Amino acid sequence: MNSTDTLRLLRLMQLASPALPVGSYAYSQGLEWAVAAGWVRDEASLRSWLGDQLMHSFGRVDLPIFVRLYEATRAGDGPAQISWSRHLIASRETRELVADDCERGRALARLMRDLGVDAADTWLTREEVPFAALVAIAAVTWDIPLELVAPVLAWGWLEAQILAGVKLIPLGQVAGQRLLLELARVIPALCESALALADDDIGGTLPIVALASSLHETQYTRLFRS
Repeated sequence: MNSTDTLRLLRLMQLASPALPVGSYAYSQGLEWAVAAGWVRDEASLRSWLGDQLMHSFGRVDLPIFVRLYEATRAGDGPAQISWSRHLIASRETRELVADDCERGRALARLMRDLGVDAADTWLTREEVPFAALVAIAAVTWDIPLELVAPVLAWGWLEAQILAGVKLIPLGQVAGQRLLLELARVIPALCESALALADDDIGGTLPIVALASSLHETQYTRLFRS
Protein backbone atom coordinates (compact mmCIF):
# COMPACT_ATOMS: atom_id res chain seq x y z
CA MET A 1 0.00 0.00 0.00
CA ASN A 2 1.45 3.36 -1.02
CA SER A 3 1.17 6.59 0.96
CA THR A 4 -1.86 7.80 -1.05
CA ASP A 5 -3.81 4.62 -0.35
CA THR A 6 -2.82 4.79 3.32
CA LEU A 7 -4.11 8.36 3.57
CA ARG A 8 -7.39 7.32 1.93
CA LEU A 9 -7.72 4.53 4.47
CA LEU A 10 -7.09 6.93 7.33
CA ARG A 11 -9.69 9.38 5.99
CA LEU A 12 -12.12 6.47 5.73
CA MET A 13 -11.43 5.52 9.34
CA GLN A 14 -12.10 9.13 10.33
CA LEU A 15 -15.52 9.03 8.63
CA ALA A 16 -16.32 5.72 10.35
CA SER A 17 -15.11 6.76 13.79
CA PRO A 18 -17.63 6.97 16.67
CA ALA A 19 -15.76 10.17 17.58
CA LEU A 20 -17.16 11.88 14.47
CA PRO A 21 -19.21 14.71 16.03
CA VAL A 22 -22.51 14.25 14.21
CA GLY A 23 -24.62 12.90 17.08
CA SER A 24 -25.31 9.40 15.76
CA TYR A 25 -25.35 8.13 19.34
CA ALA A 26 -28.51 10.17 20.05
CA TYR A 27 -30.86 8.30 17.72
CA SER A 28 -32.38 4.84 18.05
CA GLN A 29 -34.64 5.03 14.96
CA GLY A 30 -37.60 3.51 16.80
CA LEU A 31 -35.58 0.87 18.62
CA GLU A 32 -36.26 2.53 21.98
CA TRP A 33 -40.01 2.01 21.54
CA ALA A 34 -39.47 -1.54 20.27
CA VAL A 35 -37.55 -2.38 23.45
CA ALA A 36 -40.16 -0.71 25.68
CA ALA A 37 -42.92 -2.66 23.93
CA GLY A 38 -41.06 -5.96 24.29
CA TRP A 39 -40.66 -6.46 20.56
CA VAL A 40 -36.88 -6.42 21.02
CA ARG A 41 -35.79 -7.94 24.31
CA ASP A 42 -32.56 -9.92 23.85
CA GLU A 43 -29.65 -10.61 21.52
CA ALA A 44 -31.68 -12.84 19.19
CA SER A 45 -34.54 -10.38 18.73
CA LEU A 46 -32.12 -7.47 18.19
CA ARG A 47 -30.33 -9.54 15.54
CA SER A 48 -33.64 -10.11 13.78
CA TRP A 49 -34.70 -6.45 14.11
CA LEU A 50 -31.48 -5.09 12.63
CA GLY A 51 -30.98 -7.87 10.10
CA ASP A 52 -34.40 -7.20 8.58
CA GLN A 53 -33.60 -3.50 8.32
CA LEU A 54 -30.28 -4.17 6.62
CA MET A 55 -31.84 -6.49 4.06
CA HIS A 56 -35.18 -4.81 3.36
CA SER A 57 -34.64 -1.13 4.11
CA PHE A 58 -31.06 0.12 4.40
CA GLY A 59 -29.83 -2.16 1.63
CA ARG A 60 -32.74 -1.33 -0.69
CA VAL A 61 -32.98 2.44 -0.08
CA ASP A 62 -30.01 4.03 1.70
CA LEU A 63 -27.19 2.20 -0.03
CA PRO A 64 -28.39 2.45 -3.65
CA ILE A 65 -29.28 6.13 -3.19
CA PHE A 66 -25.86 6.71 -1.63
CA VAL A 67 -24.30 5.18 -4.76
CA ARG A 68 -26.15 7.75 -6.86
CA LEU A 69 -25.25 10.60 -4.53
CA TYR A 70 -21.58 9.64 -4.73
CA GLU A 71 -21.66 9.44 -8.53
CA ALA A 72 -23.51 12.76 -8.82
CA THR A 73 -21.01 14.41 -6.48
CA ARG A 74 -18.05 13.05 -8.41
CA ALA A 75 -19.59 14.27 -11.67
CA GLY A 76 -20.34 17.71 -10.23
CA ASP A 77 -24.04 17.21 -11.00
CA GLY A 78 -25.71 19.49 -8.45
CA PRO A 79 -29.31 18.90 -9.64
CA ALA A 80 -28.85 15.13 -9.31
CA GLN A 81 -27.42 15.56 -5.81
CA ILE A 82 -30.48 17.57 -4.77
CA SER A 83 -32.92 15.20 -6.49
CA TRP A 84 -31.51 12.06 -4.86
CA SER A 85 -31.27 13.81 -1.50
CA ARG A 86 -34.96 14.65 -1.71
CA HIS A 87 -35.71 11.09 -2.76
CA LEU A 88 -33.92 9.74 0.29
CA ILE A 89 -35.63 12.11 2.71
CA ALA A 90 -39.02 11.36 1.13
CA SER A 91 -38.37 7.68 1.90
CA ARG A 92 -38.28 8.42 5.65
CA GLU A 93 -41.67 7.48 7.02
CA THR A 94 -41.90 9.57 10.19
CA ARG A 95 -41.03 13.05 11.39
CA GLU A 96 -38.41 11.63 13.76
CA LEU A 97 -36.63 9.70 11.01
CA VAL A 98 -36.52 12.80 8.81
CA ALA A 99 -35.13 14.87 11.68
CA ASP A 100 -32.59 12.17 12.53
CA ASP A 101 -31.21 12.08 8.99
CA CYS A 102 -31.21 15.83 8.36
CA GLU A 103 -29.75 16.79 11.73
CA ARG A 104 -26.86 14.36 11.29
CA GLY A 105 -26.45 15.63 7.73
CA ARG A 106 -26.24 19.27 8.85
CA ALA A 107 -23.82 18.34 11.61
CA LEU A 108 -21.55 16.66 9.07
CA ALA A 109 -21.93 19.65 6.72
CA ARG A 110 -20.77 21.99 9.50
CA LEU A 111 -17.86 19.71 10.29
CA MET A 112 -16.81 19.43 6.64
CA ARG A 113 -17.04 23.21 6.24
CA ASP A 114 -14.86 23.71 9.31
CA LEU A 115 -12.37 21.20 7.91
CA GLY A 116 -12.07 23.24 4.73
CA VAL A 117 -14.43 21.28 2.43
CA ASP A 118 -16.07 24.18 0.57
CA ALA A 119 -18.57 21.92 -1.22
CA ALA A 120 -20.34 21.29 2.09
CA ASP A 121 -21.10 24.95 2.76
CA THR A 122 -24.16 25.31 0.51
CA TRP A 123 -25.86 22.34 2.19
CA LEU A 124 -26.20 24.20 5.48
CA THR A 125 -29.13 26.26 4.18
CA ARG A 126 -31.00 23.44 2.42
CA GLU A 127 -34.09 21.76 3.81
CA GLU A 128 -33.26 18.20 2.70
CA VAL A 129 -29.77 17.39 3.97
CA PRO A 130 -29.41 13.60 4.33
CA PHE A 131 -26.34 12.31 6.09
CA ALA A 132 -25.45 10.17 3.06
CA ALA A 133 -25.16 13.24 0.82
CA LEU A 134 -22.47 14.72 3.05
CA VAL A 135 -20.66 11.40 3.36
CA ALA A 136 -20.55 11.37 -0.44
CA ILE A 137 -19.09 14.89 -0.49
CA ALA A 138 -16.44 13.96 2.07
CA ALA A 139 -15.54 10.75 0.25
CA VAL A 140 -15.22 12.42 -3.16
CA THR A 141 -13.22 15.32 -1.70
CA TRP A 142 -10.84 12.91 -0.01
CA ASP A 143 -10.68 10.64 -3.08
CA ILE A 144 -12.07 7.57 -1.30
CA PRO A 145 -13.41 5.00 -3.79
CA LEU A 146 -17.12 4.21 -3.73
CA GLU A 147 -16.54 0.50 -3.17
CA LEU A 148 -14.73 1.34 0.08
CA VAL A 149 -16.98 4.04 1.50
CA ALA A 150 -20.33 2.30 0.86
CA PRO A 151 -19.59 -0.54 3.34
CA VAL A 152 -18.45 2.04 5.89
CA LEU A 153 -21.78 3.86 5.63
CA ALA A 154 -23.59 0.58 6.32
CA TRP A 155 -21.18 -0.31 9.12
CA GLY A 156 -21.70 3.06 10.80
CA TRP A 157 -25.48 2.63 10.79
CA LEU A 158 -25.20 -0.91 12.14
CA GLU A 159 -22.73 0.00 14.88
CA ALA A 160 -24.87 2.91 16.10
CA GLN A 161 -27.98 0.73 16.24
CA ILE A 162 -26.22 -2.07 18.09
CA LEU A 163 -24.82 0.39 20.62
CA ALA A 164 -28.35 1.70 21.17
CA GLY A 165 -29.56 -1.86 21.70
CA VAL A 166 -26.75 -2.61 24.15
CA LYS A 167 -27.87 0.37 26.26
CA LEU A 168 -31.62 -0.15 25.98
CA ILE A 169 -32.18 -3.89 26.43
CA PRO A 170 -29.51 -3.94 28.02
CA LEU A 171 -26.94 -6.32 26.54
CA GLY A 172 -23.34 -6.98 27.45
CA GLN A 173 -20.52 -5.55 25.36
CA VAL A 174 -19.52 -9.03 24.16
CA ALA A 175 -23.03 -9.61 22.83
CA GLY A 176 -22.82 -6.30 20.97
CA GLN A 177 -19.51 -7.25 19.36
CA ARG A 178 -20.89 -10.68 18.47
CA LEU A 179 -23.81 -9.03 16.69
CA LEU A 180 -21.44 -6.75 14.78
CA LEU A 181 -19.47 -9.76 13.58
CA GLU A 182 -22.58 -11.67 12.54
CA LEU A 183 -24.56 -8.90 10.88
CA ALA A 184 -21.57 -7.32 9.13
CA ARG A 185 -21.29 -10.49 7.04
CA VAL A 186 -24.19 -9.35 4.85
CA ILE A 187 -22.78 -5.88 4.16
CA PRO A 188 -20.48 -6.81 1.23
CA ALA A 189 -23.36 -8.48 -0.64
CA LEU A 190 -25.67 -5.53 0.12
CA CYS A 191 -23.11 -3.13 -1.34
CA GLU A 192 -22.69 -5.21 -4.47
CA SER A 193 -26.46 -5.29 -4.91
CA ALA A 194 -26.70 -1.52 -4.38
CA LEU A 195 -24.13 -0.93 -7.12
CA ALA A 196 -26.16 -3.02 -9.55
CA LEU A 197 -29.69 -1.90 -8.60
CA ALA A 198 -31.67 -0.02 -11.25
CA ASP A 199 -33.33 3.27 -10.35
CA ASP A 200 -36.82 1.78 -10.63
CA ASP A 201 -35.93 -1.02 -8.21
CA ILE A 202 -34.96 1.30 -5.36
CA GLY A 203 -37.40 1.08 -2.49
CA GLY A 204 -38.21 -0.83 0.64
CA THR A 205 -40.13 -0.49 3.84
CA LEU A 206 -40.67 -2.19 7.16
CA PRO A 207 -44.02 -1.08 8.60
CA ILE A 208 -43.14 -2.25 12.11
CA VAL A 209 -40.11 0.07 12.18
CA ALA A 210 -42.22 2.99 10.95
CA LEU A 211 -44.81 2.18 13.63
CA ALA A 212 -42.13 2.05 16.35
CA SER A 213 -40.75 5.39 15.20
CA SER A 214 -44.21 6.98 15.18
CA LEU A 215 -45.00 5.73 18.66
CA HIS A 216 -41.62 6.89 19.93
CA GLU A 217 -42.62 10.50 19.14
CA THR A 218 -44.95 10.42 22.17
CA GLN A 219 -43.06 7.96 24.37
CA TYR A 220 -43.21 9.23 27.95
CA THR A 221 -39.60 8.65 28.96
CA ARG A 222 -36.82 8.58 26.40
CA LEU A 223 -33.05 8.25 26.28
CA PHE A 224 -32.87 8.80 22.52
CA ARG A 225 -34.18 11.50 20.19
CA SER A 226 -35.76 9.03 17.78
